[in-house]
Amino acid sequence: MTARSDLSEALTPEERARLLKLARQALEEGVRNLPPSPLDLRELSPRLREDGAAFVTLTIGGELRGCIGALEAYQPLAEDVREHAVAAALQDWRFPPVQAEELPKIEIEISRLTSPQPLHYDHPEDLLTLLRPGVDGIVLRDGMRRATFLPQVWEKIPDPRLFLSQLCLKMGASPDLWRRKKLEVFTYQVEEFHE
Repeated sequence: MTARSDLSEALTPEERARLLKLARQALEEGVRNLPPSPLDLRELSPRLREDGAAFVTLTIGGELRGCIGALEAYQPLAEDVREHAVAAALQDWRFPPVQAEELPKIEIEISRLTSPQPLHYDHPEDLLTLLRPGVDGIVLRDGMRRATFLPQVWEKIPDPRLFLSQLCLKMGASPDLWRRKKLEVFTYQVEEFHE
């Protein structure tokens, strides 16, 4: 199955609830070092079975505790959410692995992504008018290095210049790289929901 390039069909409240439940179950099993529960895709709606890309963000008291996801769809959305719920807890290099005693405090947010589209620009300053704060997730790529911020990050970093500088830092580059070199830039949108 192919992934959707847009989010014209939002998930139903039931589909969102199912994904959050699957993420919670995978998170609990992963942190407790239990084998993942089997998932029968035939029991899921077509949208949860079709290939989809998602990021799973974990927070405690509003503070980030882990966030990992996929930019490109390569597996059923339900599986993608399960995989990234565990990865956000155990493999986000910015944080120590989530411990079992933290589980009751963790809140889960899921962001279902559209396919990233290239953003064409001529000069670095063009980016400041082309980016849509609060709407677009941004991917910067420089050779093998790449980093992304979900659209929700605009809430914490509303200034486009600072947003791009922080994204360069996340990529492991100098914060002014976006001003000095023409980078590959991609944008995407998300359907976000949380517990």
